[in-house]
Amino acid sequence: MIEVLNLHKSYRTQLVVDSLSFSISSGEILGLLGPNGAGKTTTVKMLYGLVSPDKGQVRINGLLVSEFPREVRSTIGVVPQEDNLDPDFSAKENLIRFATYYGLSASAAKTRAEELLKIVKLSEHADKSIEALSGGMKRKLVLARALINKPKAIFLDEPTTGLDPDARQDFWKLVQLLKDDGTAILLTTHYMDEAERLCDKVVLMQDGKAVETSTPKNLILKHVGLEIIEISQVDNQLLKAICEKFSTWSRAYGLGSVIGVPPGKSLELLQTIESLSPERTLKRPANLEDVFLSLTGVRLD
Repeated sequence: MIEVLNLHKSYRTQLVVDSLSFSISSGEILGLLGPNGAGKTTTVKMLYGLVSPDKGQVRINGLLVSEFPREVRSTIGVVPQEDNLDPDFSAKENLIRFATYYGLSASAAKTRAEELLKIVKLSEHADKSIEALSGGMKRKLVLARALINKPKAIFLDEPTTGLDPDARQDFWKLVQLLKDDGTAILLTTHYMDEAERLCDKVVLMQDGKAVETSTPKNLILKHVGLEIIEISQVDNQLLKAICEKFSTWSRAYGLGSVIGVPPGKSLELLQTIESLSPERTLKRPANLEDVFLSLTGVRLD
């Protein structure tokens, strides 16, 4: 459904996206992960035609975005980082007005708006002003707006940033319904639990390049293992010696460090670290941020 081939984008002398390629099938969620400045948002904007690439191609449903922008936009939906809803209209009126951009008649637009408000569970808030909606409600309404044209592909650019846990869970359920309905979905997020829960595969980005692409589970097992130990800061030479002894890696993390746990060495490694008497020692499951730290030495926030 979405094919990205050798994308490049520069602003003045800064290369923002460099030789990026990936694909997304119908009913598949792909996550773009990386620290701020990695090129994620620029990539998303090139995919739906808001930004033109310097080189490379994007095809959606077989159509080149650069040659058929109007046709492509009629088949996609976009949830931007900002809640760019019109404050002059109610929740329902925002959807109705947006529906008219796709050529729906007044009656058809009203019917579609009511359908979508029901799907995102905002029917009882249909006549409320935008200012009267909570942050979670606004994100649901932006998603509903993106679904007006029954898109075959949808782009979610950090859609749950700032939401409380319950609102995030509600949003995840809606995204899962879209996936089950066969929609191709591209997601950017800083929440590793969100990426691991939703994404069928992820592209790890740094400095505009894809560091690696695979499923979350495979990336974690390949590069980190099942567990990680977080410790408060210890002497670098001692930390280096421990890593050499256990044939593992460590990276700076916050005010301390993280150490990869080799298979079968969890207890021995933990006892060795605790013998150094660090102020804090925490063993936890590994996640995608640990993968990125292992590969690049950079955190994802």
